[in-house]
Amino acid sequence: MARVKRRLTPSAARRESKKARIARTAEILQRLKEEYPDSRCALVHQSPLELLVATILSAQCTDKRVNMVTPALFARYPTAAAYAEAELAELEEMIRTTGFFRNKARSLKGLGQALVAEHDGEVPSEMAALVKLPGTGRKTANVVLGNAFGIDEGVVVDTHVGRISRLLGLTEEKDPVKVERDLMRVVPQSDWTLWAHLLIDHGRAVCKARRPDCGNCVLADLCPSADLQV
Repeated sequence: MARVKRRLTPSAARRESKKARIARTAEILQRLKEEYPDSRCALVHQSPLELLVATILSAQCTDKRVNMVTPALFARYPTAAAYAEAELAELEEMIRTTGFFRNKARSLKGLGQALVAEHDGEVPSEMAALVKLPGTGRKTANVVLGNAFGIDEGVVVDTHVGRISRLLGLTEEKDPVKVERDLMRVVPQSDWTLWAHLLIDHGRAVCKARRPDCGNCVLADLCPSADLQV
């Protein structure tokens, strides 16, 4: 006979201590690691520059679409200097299918110019320097630091991460910066980068925005928002 797990109620989640929340988060993390053992950045890249460019292109666009565009783009513009010297019309045409292509093209050209002028053409590995680059906010900087440099300086908060973290009762915030702050208090720093990948994978596979599959969710008993079927 299957063991019936007691559901965490919304009121219990609101009352839980920081110590209890940290312990619950650790269990959530462990279960997701077991469920998605190969979880990693979905943007295909071979260098910090390629990841930075791909992340800029991923705004309001799927990773799948970005990965279709970037092979030709990376071949045409292999260095920061190449982006700095790019003709906007050509750059726009190469990234047209990622959406908002005019703004993104300007960001990529400006990015190349800034990297050449201020960083000898290399992508910096410091948050303060990254967020000053065209098209690069804290979320993008976290992606690059965590996945290109192995530096867990923050938590990437995209729509999946924010939504599922709220469903799990780990934050009540909607502003990504505030969500990140709450997550950094309960998720171990060594797992800050991985946390985002795991929640993104879980959001795509099970905890879908339109219809979460709570009955087949490994986190159902730990989630105060779950419609747990027992």
